[in-house]
Amino acid sequence: MKAVVLAAGYGTRLQRDVEGDSSGRFAHLAGTAKPLLPVGNCALISHWVNALSACAAVDSIYVVTNAVYYAAFEEWAAPFPKVQVLSDQTKTNEDRLGAVACLQLAVKHFKIQDHVVVIGGDTLFKEDFSLRQITEKFSDLQLQSEDSCLVLSYQCRDEETRKYGILEVDAELCVCMKEKPLPSETDSRRACPCFYVFSKTSLPQLDVFLEEKKEAPIEQRDAPGNFVSWLIPRNPVYVHQISGRFDVGNLTSYIECDRYFRENLQDVKSYMV
Repeated sequence: MKAVVLAAGYGTRLQRDVEGDSSGRFAHLAGTAKPLLPVGNCALISHWVNALSACAAVDSIYVVTNAVYYAAFEEWAAPFPKVQVLSDQTKTNEDRLGAVACLQLAVKHFKIQDHVVVIGGDTLFKEDFSLRQITEKFSDLQLQSEDSCLVLSYQCRDEETRKYGILEVDAELCVCMKEKPLPSETDSRRACPCFYVFSKTSLPQLDVFLEEKKEAPIEQRDAPGNFVSWLIPRNPVYVHQISGRFDVGNLTSYIECDRYFRENLQDVKSYMV
């Protein structure tokens, strides 16, 4: 199994907040990619690499970033033998490829023909999340069908449905995912974070999806949840429930995340393993 960390975003909201912060306490974060932000005792993305490196099911970790942050990621990756960094060659947010195209780029560049764990580089999970549990559950699903994929969900509040992709589920099988629906448009409150396990048989669907969407606005191709929503009617996609996540989108959410990892994280060594 391979892991692909999507880290090609430009963090425009966070950088705008840092520049606008009059206290100066966060000036050191200016120009830092969100996955490289210090969270607790290491960079945000290092929490993932530490857990993935301890996971026997994962043998390679690929990080897709942009040309602006490529050198910084290469420097960060030097101590991690399992990690390889790939640039999408873009230099501005306006020229970004989008997360689905970045995943496709990694699959083609590294010639991936294996199951793939896809991880949003600005996301971390609460301590009940376990990569071992996820990979074991995925293996069980593969015994039912080699096309089976696995995603996560957690309960969000009514007012948060407009912020996330919301899964509608029958038992543990995903029926559909609605992108940022009104609370009145669905009874579900199952938010779907950017963490997916795609079967190797589903990877060719990336080409089909992007070909269908090639004339669509970037917003319809960017968020990886758009691909998951498209995939659900075509492949069996199952759900695994977790308690919640940390989503570093702006300065406030970064501060909350960093504080938790400094003050509340119970066991750093076993975190997410």
